[in-house]
Amino acid sequence: MTEMTDQKVEDNAVSGEPQNKRIADFDPPEKPNANKFAIACATLACMTSILLGYDIGVMSGANIFIKDDLKITDVQVEILAGTLNIYSLIGSGLAGVTSDWIGRRYTIVLSGTIFFVGAILMGVAPGYGLLMFGRFVAGVGVGYGLMIAPVYTVEISPALSRGFLTSFPEVFVNVGILLGYVSNYAFSKLPVHMGWRFMLGLGALPSIVLVFGVLAMPESPRWLVMKGRLGDAKRVLNKTSSSKEEAQLRLDDIKEAAGIPMHLNDDFVEVPKQSHGESVWKQLILHPTPAVRHILIAALGIHFFEQASGIDSVVLYSPRIFEKAGIQSYNHKLLATIAVGVVKTLFILVATFLIDRIGRRPLLLISMGGMVFSLGFLGASLTVIDQSHGTVPWAIGLCITMVLFNVAFFSIGLGPVTWVYTSEIFPLKLRAQGCSLGVAINRVTSGIISMTFISLYKAITIGGAFFLYAGVGVVGWIFFYTMLPETHGRTLEEMEVLFGKYHKWKEANAMLKNGKQGDRVDGDEIKSQVN
Repeated sequence: MTEMTDQKVEDNAVSGEPQNKRIADFDPPEKPNANKFAIACATLACMTSILLGYDIGVMSGANIFIKDDLKITDVQVEILAGTLNIYSLIGSGLAGVTSDWIGRRYTIVLSGTIFFVGAILMGVAPGYGLLMFGRFVAGVGVGYGLMIAPVYTVEISPALSRGFLTSFPEVFVNVGILLGYVSNYAFSKLPVHMGWRFMLGLGALPSIVLVFGVLAMPESPRWLVMKGRLGDAKRVLNKTSSSKEEAQLRLDDIKEAAGIPMHLNDDFVEVPKQSHGESVWKQLILHPTPAVRHILIAALGIHFFEQASGIDSVVLYSPRIFEKAGIQSYNHKLLATIAVGVVKTLFILVATFLIDRIGRRPLLLISMGGMVFSLGFLGASLTVIDQSHGTVPWAIGLCITMVLFNVAFFSIGLGPVTWVYTSEIFPLKLRAQGCSLGVAINRVTSGIISMTFISLYKAITIGGAFFLYAGVGVVGWIFFYTMLPETHGRTLEEMEVLFGKYHKWKEANAMLKNGKQGDRVDGDEIKSQVN
């Protein structure tokens, strides 16, 4: 029989307890207060995602009024809606460096501050030029938040509740989208030149709450260990773990990953010199190990397919979709859009309770399968409506139903799992940069989808556009099935055992499971047996 990688680490535990214990042996309900503290920290950190969600939601309705007020073209609307995702690349790229330099917590503060400035600029913009500049500033803030929220959350979460807590960024994206939709409806009665400015400017409010709330959070224990602050790290781990024993085991795991000898237990220790510049990028891109290469492919692939399957077209342009389906009234389109936000938010809440119960892979496969189904029927219903000379009530009803199905299936799996999965699979020293690359792919793909939807449906019909997204979804489902190992219940420090063998990852996973009851074998022995 074989044994899991983290049991080698547990042999070095200094807690004085029997050496055959694992993190999974400690039951979180024994100390509910620890979990409550971790949930509070995760909630505050993930509020950065409200900023992106609000912008996506509010722009779906605001662009109708902006087009009427500023007399801009459909191409300018596409650019306005989609470029925030491209601008966010700057923030996500800088966040990897910033989070290692000033810490995860102050990077979150920086994210909120930048978005606040951007929201104010958009709200007071007299014309298209300043409006675009405001979106540039806001996009940089969104990029910071997208990268740092899941990194902080995964690093502060106990292994058994990591999936639940790390799905919070997607929860708050959906809350933000719903708030944006409600804002559209609330300000739609104002004069056109005022309504869209209130819609966009209101985004400054959650960023103020974020900046002040985050200051009450502790720093990430993994970042503290990377800086040699073991005493501070241990205090944070004691608050966010089920017991002091688990906190010690987590600390030992992090110390080993950071290259700190186990016998060093002072509050401040010297950390081995590690470059977070060129050498990190070499290890990640130029000369990765087989495991890191597989991790990188998995992370970039899941981010790509999350956006390439067309979710932003459904969410950002839902009023146009409903208009194509035959709904002409502004109020009715905005109310239908609010229904999309409500369904999306409700199902993301369901996902948070399932992700640590049934695992990442089942949710991903169910989610993408459901999205392919809904996109196919959405394309079919829109094609019927487009080809008909009169009203087709059943096709209109099917169209609205499939839009709701699409966002529901997205929220129950692909939405939250993407961020949970990519933030937990990278090794500690590569995590910030790896997640930055994932966010970059996510935002570029999202920007391309957002900026091409109107042109795409004009070229191949709106039904054809959704058939195309469905085809991409089929490829994504095959990628998930063949390339993504199940990571549920694994410690962050043992992830590399699961990766590197591609189609043989199931054997490694089985060996890790069997290792719970078998003899001690370290991760290298497991890897060699999977060869």
